[in-house]
Amino acid sequence: MPINHKERNAPPRSVAASHPFEESQSESSPRDDSRLADALAFLRGFMAQPMSVASVVPSSPWLEQGVVRATDLSRARCVVELGPGTGGSTRALLRAMNPQARLLAIELNREFSSRLRQRVQDPRLLVQEGNAADLGQHLERWGLPAPDAVVSAIPFSTLPTEVAHSIVAAIQSNLAPGGRFVAYQFRAHVASYTSPVMGEPSFEWEWRNLPPMRVFRWVKR
Repeated sequence: MPINHKERNAPPRSVAASHPFEESQSESSPRDDSRLADALAFLRGFMAQPMSVASVVPSSPWLEQGVVRATDLSRARCVVELGPGTGGSTRALLRAMNPQARLLAIELNREFSSRLRQRVQDPRLLVQEGNAADLGQHLERWGLPAPDAVVSAIPFSTLPTEVAHSIVAAIQSNLAPGGRFVAYQFRAHVASYTSPVMGEPSFEWEWRNLPPMRVFRWVKR
């Protein structure tokens, strides 16, 4: 989830593979073994960058399920996740995706992206270390089509205005027609950036998460 504004112009690194089409055939790590370790890693990330990590703890299973429902992955061929953090939502998305679909996870934090590569080794997952605003470049690098869904955990409430606008512009310009942009946020700042270009969203609260989160959804017309 972190957005390090000092590294905005740094060249993106891929940590998923040495080449965009190199894949691992291993199964995803068991959920029971990863929850506690993910929470500790997330806490370290929050303490290191408290203004750029969305929460002190990773997403709850209830929030992950709500995000999956809002994303509607039944026919998605290409999905993008912005700010996957330690990979809880990444695992939930992969469980709901088709066997032939691809998930491009874009994470700027080096520790999180490295951890994601090690612990979620799914052949459909591509981990890109880089900036969310460079979405178009990342899609081109991996040879992916326009995404049917973009899921974001990036905390828009703490982003500089110009950075937030650049991320929303990248999502709007690259999302496939009829594609869905889903953002789960504690505050509603993301709507002030996105609604002027994508219209009014639908949203639901997930009160069982800590902290409670809104799950926003826009559909590109």
